[in-house]
Amino acid sequence: MPNIKSAVKRVKTSNAKKLVNRMKKSELKTTLRTFRAAVEAKSPELPEILKKTIKKVDQAAAKNLIHKNAASRKKAQLQKAFNNAVSAK
Repeated sequence: MPNIKSAVKRVKTSNAKKLVNRMKKSELKTTLRTFRAAVEAKSPELPEILKKTIKKVDQAAAKNLIHKNAASRKKAQLQKAFNNAVSAK
C-alpha cells in the first residue's frame, strides 16, 4: 500500500480505469460473438451487425484497448466472413 498521497490517488484512478477497460473489452468480445453467431445463422440483419461490429473495433483501437494493427486485422477478418456468408446465400 502506498504511503504518499499522490500514489494513493494513482492506485484508485488506475483501478477505476482498469475496470472501465475490462468492461469495454468485454463489450467488444460480446459484439464479435454476436457477429459470428449471425454469420452462422445467416441472419438477414448481417450488414447492420457488421457495421456495428466494425464501429466497436474502431472505437476500441481509438481508445488503445487494442492495437491499431490488431483492429485492422480484425476488420479484415470480419469483412471476409461477411463476404463468404453473403456469397454462400
